[in-house]
Amino acid sequence: MVWLINFLFVLLYGLTTLFGLGPVLFADGSNKERTVTLVVVLLIYVAITILLRIVLKRRGKH
Repeated sequence: MVWLINFLFVLLYGLTTLFGLGPVLFADGSNKERTVTLVVVLLIYVAITILLRIVLKRRGKH
């Protein structure tokens, strides 16, 4: 079960990197647009990390 949780979170991090950081690095928009996208992507990373910590903490108690 733990390997499935780890796999799902690796997949989430990978998809966030691919579809989140790609537009930040390769977009031809303005710097403001890139900055807003970067902030949103960083918030998504924080949310995924918090969710991972919660899941692992609950998994450890059982």
